[in-house]
This record gives sequence, structure tokens and C-alpha cells, in this order.
Amino acid sequence: MPTPPRRDLGTRVAEMLSSQALNALIGIIGLATPAVAWAMQQKNLTNILLIVETILLLLMIANYMWLRRIYIQLRRANDRDMADAKYFALIRAQLEQELIADFGEIADGHLQVYASEVPRLSVMLFRILIESGSEPKRVLAADLTTNPSLLTARREYLAVNRHLIEAGGSIQRLFICWADDLAKESFARSLLELIDHHRSLGVQCALAVRDRLRADQAIDFVVISNAAVLVEEEQGDAEYIRGRSSVYFKSVERWAGRFESTWGHGSTSAPFALSAFESRVRPMLAGAGWDEDAVRATIAQL
Repeated sequence: MPTPPRRDLGTRVAEMLSSQALNALIGIIGLATPAVAWAMQQKNLTNILLIVETILLLLMIANYMWLRRIYIQLRRANDRDMADAKYFALIRAQLEQELIADFGEIADGHLQVYASEVPRLSVMLFRILIESGSEPKRVLAADLTTNPSLLTARREYLAVNRHLIEAGGSIQRLFICWADDLAKESFARSLLELIDHHRSLGVQCALAVRDRLRADQAIDFVVISNAAVLVEEEQGDAEYIRGRSSVYFKSVERWAGRFESTWGHGSTSAPFALSAFESRVRPMLAGAGWDEDAVRATIAQL
């Protein structure tokens, strides 16, 4: 079995301060202290116990403020006010459990989202980067591109890409495609239209052939500054009825390093591969006629 991650000192202190056992102990001592002082009836001891009582009271106040800070205060509904109290109580309990589970994940630096929540969260990650002042305002995106037209339909996501660049940020987007797809005229046309649109927003684009990447490179993910990484674990469809992604707020530098190693440098880099592919394909798409053998020969050299 995997070894559970070690908790840092801050986490252990926070758990201790918010523990029910500590709160109960402070309460018991607080109740017992004045009773002992009254029973003993000794002036010096009474003064000492009053000092202890004051300290305990301050601790209880501080602990109460700490708990309010680290926990969300939910308004409690009155089940008896509902048409079917039992049914409502079960629904409320289920929703509260889901909410608590999500916040438990967030506390561990991880969040998983499904279906239509995936594009909404993607936009949120970009928007918060713009608003937060975090540096660098840089996004590194690796896209497993099997249907370029899907990406052109996500208008809100493309809009927030533009806003980030207008705010002084930068985006590098690596399109990872199968060689057989690149050799198809319809796919190549859609891909280059998508790339043209991204470039019009100010995005730096590049191309990698998926057949020649390692398994740990052929992953759909987006690195947001040095703060977060969104990993798409199940590709969404056009309506995002399907799809599953995870966001990690720890070890982001590993994903940035993975992206940079795939992006590469010089004549073997992904931008160079895109340039070589475009120089061969664009004249064909402009009317010279599609020559699949010539396109495949070019892809083999990327």
C-alpha cells in the first residue's frame, strides 16, 4: 500500500486546535476551575485559579475565532417547515456530504470536476490568474487534439485566453495530434483554422506528433502560472456531457517541466515542427491539391 503523505507542522497544529477533544477539555477545565476555587477558600489559590480561568476564557474565545475562520458557516434549514420533512432531511444530508467532500479535497490541494463543470473551472482558473496578480502570468497548455472544431466552439474559454494576453500574460499552446489525422485534408484544414484563431488572440502555437511521444508526454493538461495544473483525464465531447478533470495545486513545477521538455528547443522543437507542417500543407489547402503521400513524408520528418 502507498505510504500516506506526511502532514506538515502547520497542518497538525490546525487539526489540534480544531479538535473536538481539545474544545471539550477546555470547557471541562473552565467549569471545574471556579468550583475548585470556591471549595478551597484559600486566597492565594483562589487568585491563581482566577488567573487560570481568565486564560482559559481567552483560549476559548481564540479557539472560537479560529474555528469560524477555517470552517464554512452553513445556514441550517428547519426540516419541519418542508412538505416532506424526512425526504428533505435526506436530500440535505446528501448535499452537505458532497460539499464537505469537495472541501476536503481542496484542503489537500486537489479538486476533481465532471462534465459541464470542466469548462467552467477552466475559465475560472484563467480569470483568477488575471485578478490575483500572481506571477508569472503564464499558461502552458498541451492539447490532445482529435477534433479541432470542438476547441473553436468554446467561446468563453477563448475569450478569457484573450483577456489574459491583453492583461500582459502569455500562453503557449501545444497541439498534440496523431500522424494519421494530420495526413487527412479535412483535419489539417480545421487544425490550421484553429491555429490561426489562436494566433489572432496572441497565443504561441506549436505541434507535436502523438505517435512519437512518450505516454507521460501525451497528456491533456494546462499549467496556470506556478499555481495550479488542470489535467483532463477524460476528453469532453461537444456539449461536455462527458468529461472528467482534476486540478492540482501542488507540485506544479513537475508539469511545467514536462511541458517544456515536449515543447523543446531549436530545430527539433514543437514550434519548428508546426512551421514545417504549415509550409507543406498551406499551399495544398490554398488550391494546389492535396498530396497525402507528400504530407506523410513531411510528418515523418517532424
